[in-house]
Amino acid sequence: MERILEGIRVIDMTQYLAGPTVTRLMAEMGAEIIKIEQPPGGDPSRNYAILHRETKRSGYFVQQNRGKRSLCLDFDDPEAQAIINELIDGADVFVENYGPGVLARRGFDWPQLSERNPRLVMAAISGFGRDSAWSDRPAFDIIAQAVSGQMYMTGAPDGPPMATGSSTADVMAGVHAATAIGYALFHRERTGRGQFIDIAMVDCLFHTHEMAVQGPSLTGLRWKPKRHGHRSTVNTPLGSYKGPDGWIAIQAMDGQWPRLAQAMGRPELVDDPRFADLNARAANRDVLNDMIDEWMTGFATDQDVIEVLDANRVPNALVLAPFEAIGHPYFESRGAIRKVPDPLLGEVHIPGDPLRFSDYPEPMELLAPTLGQHNHEILGEIGYDAERIASLEARRVLRAREI
Repeated sequence: MERILEGIRVIDMTQYLAGPTVTRLMAEMGAEIIKIEQPPGGDPSRNYAILHRETKRSGYFVQQNRGKRSLCLDFDDPEAQAIINELIDGADVFVENYGPGVLARRGFDWPQLSERNPRLVMAAISGFGRDSAWSDRPAFDIIAQAVSGQMYMTGAPDGPPMATGSSTADVMAGVHAATAIGYALFHRERTGRGQFIDIAMVDCLFHTHEMAVQGPSLTGLRWKPKRHGHRSTVNTPLGSYKGPDGWIAIQAMDGQWPRLAQAMGRPELVDDPRFADLNARAANRDVLNDMIDEWMTGFATDQDVIEVLDANRVPNALVLAPFEAIGHPYFESRGAIRKVPDPLLGEVHIPGDPLRFSDYPEPMELLAPTLGQHNHEILGEIGYDAERIASLEARRVLRAREI
């Protein structure tokens, strides 16, 4: 079945997570992704994190690069650069997330590429953006979390600032870039012109702040945000509570507070002046949280607590470990957890595609490439014959590896 991005060709010069997130989403929508990798090892994530015992294949790489074709060549070789330029000439989108100046020094920057292909949409992902006072600073996910204020807001009130348990800056930057590319392609349909998209990981995280910027601004810095740990200091009840077995998350705003009081068998709390409104409950949060903790001790299991909260329509959830999504009715029903095939790993569970389109209800069956798996195929498509390809291999400009 033709997919929503069928016919869109993407040149992918990305590695690790932020950039591959962009092209992973586009591959799931049917775009043709040519992943250009640098020898000898290609995308460093091929050798990152948890490797399969026998094959040394990385599950991390497989998760982020299914549905892409791999072309592995030496960027520093003039003939390799000519190949990349020729591929970009016929492309719709070019995505890169290399360090500052790495690709620009090799001629793959926006002024040069847009002159070659005026319809090209180019997205560059970096820690601090290509156009900023800090554009030359290197950054990984934790650096973006630190500068964006996310770490400042995460952790116990009297503890150190903490990073989140996932690479949120990388993934948020990838999702924002994929969104921007879609709008840029739409704009190109109207105008015929491509454009440059400059995505900074710090910007994407900073954009998530709800009160932490406008609150101090409105109060002349009299109110400043603080880390509140596992329970909110702004709204109560909001946070994680210790159940009989594990942890249970609860959030009750004004509309849900009477229902929580009813679930606890304490309807009189609704009329208690200590809990009359959001501000009162926040001011008396320790007392109210202790009441909820004590109430939960009267149950045999977490599920018993959940059933009472559900019966009273109080927003709640068990705090799950990510691997508990395997076999979970919600995640399975949404396709948010998938068991996918791989020629070297066999089958592996990964998070599914979060984008759902009514015209394309079934996910695509995609495979992650081995390094340089499509060298001959891609070069053949642009007119290289077997002899010329063999010459590139002999000079080690072109590489391949079964991993």
